[in-house]
Amino acid sequence: MKKSILFLAFVLTMATGASAQGAADYRTAIGVKFYPGAITLKHFVSEKAAVEGLGYFFNNGFRITGLYEFHFDIADVNGLKWYVGPGAHLGFYNTRYKNNNNISDGGVAIGIDGIIGLDYKVPSAPINLSLDFQPSIEFGDYNGYGGSWGGIAIRYVIK
Repeated sequence: MKKSILFLAFVLTMATGASAQGAADYRTAIGVKFYPGAITLKHFVSEKAAVEGLGYFFNNGFRITGLYEFHFDIADVNGLKWYVGPGAHLGFYNTRYKNNNNISDGGVAIGIDGIIGLDYKVPSAPINLSLDFQPSIEFGDYNGYGGSWGGIAIRYVIK
């Protein structure tokens, strides 16, 4: 938790220091998202819209998520945007998840997601950072609300 707070402070420091620098846009970036741990690929399909694919891997199984994100500039801060959007996921959970949550047999969940967050492209490096909250509702074997998704991502800008 302490490392997450320090990393968040680093991101915010970079974001506030970016206002004097030129904007550095990107089109595609790949990297990792922390908590619970995911591979992330983000690609802009237009100037203000991006699709993001996430592959979460954790000790209770794995989950594949697709998101469509609408991006908006934040005035006077070059490289920093906020975003919001819908999405969907498919999760495959193992016996450990079932036992920890007192759930009957099964192992597949489908769901809908929402996302809201901040996206920052470091102007002087091929690095993209984001911080977001991704609530979800699952249907199938595991019904219910999941408010613990989202996190901090660091990506390498491909182009």
